[in-house]
Amino acid sequence: MALMRKETTRKIMTYLLTPLSWIYGGVTSLRNWMFDRGILPQEEFDVPVVSVGNITVGGTGKTPHVEYILSMLAMDYKIAVLSRGYKRKTKGFILANSHSTPESIGDEPLQIYRNHGLNVKVAVCESRRRGIKELLRQFPDLQLIVLDDAFQHRYVKPKVSILLTDHSHPFYEDKLLPLGRLRESPLQVGRADMVIITKCPEELTPLDYRLLSKDIDLVAFQKLFFSRYSYGHLTPVFPDDDPYNVSLGALTERDGALLVSGIANPRSFVRHFKQYPMRVKVAHFDDHHNFSREDIQLLKDKFKTLSGERKIIVTTEKDAVRLMYNPYFPPDLKKLTYYLPISVDMEPGIEGDDFITELRKAIDANEI
Repeated sequence: MALMRKETTRKIMTYLLTPLSWIYGGVTSLRNWMFDRGILPQEEFDVPVVSVGNITVGGTGKTPHVEYILSMLAMDYKIAVLSRGYKRKTKGFILANSHSTPESIGDEPLQIYRNHGLNVKVAVCESRRRGIKELLRQFPDLQLIVLDDAFQHRYVKPKVSILLTDHSHPFYEDKLLPLGRLRESPLQVGRADMVIITKCPEELTPLDYRLLSKDIDLVAFQKLFFSRYSYGHLTPVFPDDDPYNVSLGALTERDGALLVSGIANPRSFVRHFKQYPMRVKVAHFDDHHNFSREDIQLLKDKFKTLSGERKIIVTTEKDAVRLMYNPYFPPDLKKLTYYLPISVDMEPGIEGDDFITELRKAIDANEI
């Protein structure tokens, strides 16, 4: 009976949302048509611009992939990263510095700055064009600008456009908002120079890669790559609070962990802990969630109900950036709170191409 009610509800929602999805698709298609015809202008810059984005609402791993690009190219180019700084409480162009907070520049730009700020300039601005111009004014020797989450921001014409899609929820199996999670038509994938299928499981076979390549159906000039996450060691969110020296491998079935996430797609984060024997509870919030006093109290209460000889809180790196600046986080839990860093492992392309090699070629290519 419950399954029948669920299926009936799904059919009703599909019926109600489909017309809205058609309207949304019409608006986005008209906008892209106007850019394609030059009615809406695109601006190019003398410095190469690399755009990293997606056509779905969050959850494809943009920030880890931006960080991967920075880690591989920062020794070869003078780079700046530009983001809009989603959910920040400021306006205009802001250059990240040691006093920046999630409220001033946003959680993801702050994460990028904390990891790469010694080698890369990090800035936020609502207008990508204005932001690029200000970066070039302040740092005229820049050799590369990376735009974070900019696939839909077509007023800037990038030299290289990189599109990400989640292996577990690829764009070609999705529908337009609000019926699905697509920001625009799957046909717009044709604007990308490179496509990366992210969060691939380790057990994929060569045949699986071929089938994915066939499903995604790119044209000749586009390059297809695959990536997966690699998890690091537990890292204290509050390193100055004398944290326990604990590792995931040392936790047993007698221990417990409260997993806290405020990201668009926490499945891979939660799934990673299933290989360990400790007891787990999950507290999930919306993407870029700003933890209120009530949220922190909820975490305290949930942590109290977690059983185990040793108990810890584990969060994502993006959430850690917000929690470490949270005024309501209880001091007695600080030494028990860790984040699990992730990095990107790139697989060769379907023809054996190396992603960074191909990206360098595209950045350095002379326009004809």
